[in-house]
Amino acid sequence: MDRLTAMQVFAKVVELGSFAKSAERLGMSTSAVSRQVADLETHLDTRLLNRTTRRISLTEPGRAFHTRCVQLLFDVEEAELSARAGRERPRGTLRVTCPVNFGLHHIAPLLAPFLKKHPDVRIDVSLSDRMVDIVDEGFDLAIRIGESRSTSVIARKLGESRLMVCAAPAYLKKHGTPKTPAQLSEHNCLVYEYLNPRNEWRFSSKDGANGVEHKVRIAGNMQTNNGDMLARAAAQGVGICCEPDFIVAPWLADGSLVRVLPGFEAGVTAIHAVYPSRRHLSAKVRAFVDMLAAAFAHPVAGP
Repeated sequence: MDRLTAMQVFAKVVELGSFAKSAERLGMSTSAVSRQVADLETHLDTRLLNRTTRRISLTEPGRAFHTRCVQLLFDVEEAELSARAGRERPRGTLRVTCPVNFGLHHIAPLLAPFLKKHPDVRIDVSLSDRMVDIVDEGFDLAIRIGESRSTSVIARKLGESRLMVCAAPAYLKKHGTPKTPAQLSEHNCLVYEYLNPRNEWRFSSKDGANGVEHKVRIAGNMQTNNGDMLARAAAQGVGICCEPDFIVAPWLADGSLVRVLPGFEAGVTAIHAVYPSRRHLSAKVRAFVDMLAAAFAHPVAGP
């Protein structure tokens, strides 16, 4: 058995959810596709897929193997594409979507150098804090803050930012400073619409209490889908916000906001470049993602 081929077939079956569709896409017979997956399961001595007459689904071991399998196939293709990269020249329109604040402060400064280096590329940037469907809406690339759970897109980690709980000094003077996460339930907490779960903040202790997680239900008189608006409202004394460091950094720097609960970690948020497919990745997307990876090689901070 050619294990690499079997893994490619398995990944395609999971992607398309069908042996028949995978066979058509791969130019193989359905029986050959089924045999490749069966041989892979025999080699691993575990069932990867649950099969019924109507659908297939990943088993628990299959889900874990699929994650590693996709990464391995990506590494192989990255090596192949890298070897051919010298013959390709980025060209054409590159459609990119990213969150508003992050786009303004961290993507915008990179565009001019990129366009100067690649004069045959035209960039179309859409700033939006909603979760854009890049396939349906025709985007080549999305910058996303947070983990990417979709199996239909490829996510390349660019860097990280830290979530910080902050409030204006005037708010804390009037309402008191919470000393534990549980005390946040007594405060006006400003809610970010796209947080999942929306009305819960999670913390871990920094005092060596390994594995201790604190969950607190929060509520407040303001909710929005824009983190910059929440931080601005918090700086004006409306309530307490929990936002990435690249958003709250300017207000922390000038004292409009101060850290709350510095002894607790509110979370580290991953920053990803997300694109529809690794296969036949265009030179323009590859060049842009490589540029982002180099720019965000170090922790992302505020503007």
